Amino acid sequence: MAALDLAFSGPATQTFTGTEAFASYKLPIGPFRDGAIATLVAEGPRLQTAWKVESASGTTLGVADNLRQQIEAVGFELLYECETQECGGFDFRFETEVLPEPNMHIDLGDYRYLAAQRLGGAVPEYLSLFVSRSATLGYVQMILIGGGEEAATEVTTTTQTPTVRPTVQPVNLGPLIERLETRGSAVLQDLQFETGSSELAEDSYQTLQVLADYLKANPSRTIALVGHTDAEGSLQGNIGLSRKRAQAAANWLVKLGVPSGQVEADGVGYLAPVASNLTEEGRTQNRRVEAILTSTQ
Repeated sequence: MAALDLAFSGPATQTFTGTEAFASYKLPIGPFRDGAIATLVAEGPRLQTAWKVESASGTTLGVADNLRQQIEAVGFELLYECETQECGGFDFRFETEVLPEPNMHIDLGDYRYLAAQRLGGAVPEYLSLFVSRSATLGYVQMILIGGGEEAATEVTTTTQTPTVRPTVQPVNLGPLIERLETRGSAVLQDLQFETGSSELAEDSYQTLQVLADYLKANPSRTIALVGHTDAEGSLQGNIGLSRKRAQAAANWLVKLGVPSGQVEADGVGYLAPVASNLTEEGRTQNRRVEAILTSTQ
């Protein structure tokens, strides 16, 4: 197994490392479904490592995607990848092997998992990766197994050089920001969702750009993005969908340079309509994301 050199977006501290000369590991390769998780039994030398990453910027998706690209660059092929609810939420996390606190932290509302394999050598190699975060830290756990006598005994880490962003100039209050500061909330009117969808397909959104400029120019301000749905489908399903819509908008803000600590996301399904669900026009209005100013000073 060739050594891995992972680059993190901030200073990374190794919280745990453990090796076994020979072990068996049930590698999850599917979601928790019907009371179980599909697994692949991997055997061989085993290395388990965990890190916490200081001032980790971006979402768990961004951190996981960055690491996935790095392991794919050294020959690993993706077997399975999922986010919180797709994985199986609580059940997936507690049916899989995860280090306890404080070595590893899993936010049950925000984690990513992937499994990969590398078959180019004499002995197959397998890898699992968990990514989650707290309010201020990112957490990563990796398990490597296989590779025979060439198995790696450590994973080296580096810190990526951050991109220097230009100084953000103060922005004038537009109607959206004026409403946010005077009334405490504002609907992001140009975010359009089809029934059952949480995808943001456009290349740019004016409301998100204005909101990003405002937050970067006012680093003491914080907001919550709240997702809403129409009334088609179950309440539980719509709450999950509305959270995904809010998170999609939050991810967009982070891509625009907003520190993740200034933004949180949640959803309430169809419990707060602004129009009747009896008409298509009303249902369209109810499918929305609302920004709420959470700063108190």
